[in-house]
Amino acid sequence: MTGSTQRAVVFAYHSVGVRALSVLLGMGVEVSLVLSHEDDPRENQWFDSVTDLCDGAGIRCITPKNPNEPDWIEVVRSCAPDWIFSFYYRRMLSAELLGIPSRGAFNLHGSLLPRYRGRVPVNWAVLHGERETGMSLHRMVRKPDAGALVAQERVSILPNDTAYAVFQKLVCAGETLLLRALPLMLDGKHTETPLDLAAGSYFGGRCPEDGRINWDQSAWDVHNLIRAVAPPYPGAFTDINGKRLMVLGSWYGNESARGPFPRLYWEGDRCYADLADGRRTRLTRLASGARDLSRDSFAALFGVEEIGFARSADPPDPW
Repeated sequence: MTGSTQRAVVFAYHSVGVRALSVLLGMGVEVSLVLSHEDDPRENQWFDSVTDLCDGAGIRCITPKNPNEPDWIEVVRSCAPDWIFSFYYRRMLSAELLGIPSRGAFNLHGSLLPRYRGRVPVNWAVLHGERETGMSLHRMVRKPDAGALVAQERVSILPNDTAYAVFQKLVCAGETLLLRALPLMLDGKHTETPLDLAAGSYFGGRCPEDGRINWDQSAWDVHNLIRAVAPPYPGAFTDINGKRLMVLGSWYGNESARGPFPRLYWEGDRCYADLADGRRTRLTRLASGARDLSRDSFAALFGVEEIGFARSADPPDPW
């Protein structure tokens, strides 16, 4: 590694931001400033805190609503950074910010770029039934997640992994990637490979309403939606006779459906959904409001233990 200390300004949030920032500090990079976000009280705060890490490490941390405003740009410029790093920061950085560091600006993104550019890539990958994803370190340009690739670290997505389980793998993958790539970057020996964006994909953000289950889909697709938005994310749901049923967990074993479909029913203390492809998935956690439902409480709430869902003539595509 180069003998001179190198200086970085870091834009960071979430658990990935904590681990990636920790790698920089562990490798002796001088982090002169961190820009993060104020926590949203409407959001489930299940992840690690960048501001807490900065407080412990004695690093100045600010939380501007828009870092692209001129005053904040000058704050970053005054740090005279060699590098800018973005680790799960939620705002796009302006061309003026990206042009400040002498050695470039780089982002850590939770997919195998150029696939799943954009927002919440882990949730999209699980929803689409991917078998792997990963972390990508790339140069930042004005177009989101489009700059040249420095390094990637792959992780598996097992058939019953939730998005949360995959995210935990990505936190570790991001740390491993940086431990491998950062020494080369600091020594000026890394390589950058342009991304072929035409071979990739781009997705926007998701909202709680996107968790509505379409019972016209296959058992695998319904299972993928459930695990893609399972807690700590908002969860999948369906409305039955004006009452909302939260479907917060599922297990897919490629089993044959037992009867007419689509329908939801109980076998002993286990709940299943038979779907349009003639397969079924087990619904492992059902809830109403803040209360988890057993077979008895489900029957008491809905008045039945088996519910059939009408199939639409032209089922909508919710994605």
